Amino acid sequence: MPLLLLVALFVVVPLAELYLIIQVGQTIGALPTIAILLADSVVGSLLLRSQGRSVWRRFNAALGTGRVPHREILDGVLVIFGGALLLTPGFLTDVFGLALLFPPTRAIARSGLVRVAGRRIVGGVVGDPGPVGPRPRSPYDVDGTAREAPPRPPRLP
Repeated sequence: MPLLLLVALFVVVPLAELYLIIQVGQTIGALPTIAILLADSVVGSLLLRSQGRSVWRRFNAALGTGRVPHREILDGVLVIFGGALLLTPGFLTDVFGLALLFPPTRAIARSGLVRVAGRRIVGGVVGDPGPVGPRPRSPYDVDGTAREAPPRPPRLP
């Protein structure tokens, strides 16, 4: 599954972006298409800045009230990801980037992400495997002898 996701991310998405850019360029012309791509990057960076500040204020307010800011942290991650998508040239990534920067659609993405992560966490580890595997069922019983080593003379540095 992760390999399929990487193929989609690095092959399918750029091809779809190129197709859309070519189609828009053929419809409205090359210069207007380039102007739209530049304008949405500028607007996206301004929107990223304002939404980032808003999330930062809510994060600090949550810390000030003594509440764990888990929602604000996730919002911050989604805002950064949305801003990165907006700064990437292309129409498809811009749609998803804008969706992550607007609070109502970001809330939908956040709830979906929490639901998926919750399923993975619940379906993950059952029990306590410890640092290197399952704990032994009974204490170790080892027969052995010990001897004391003679002291070494001090060495000069």
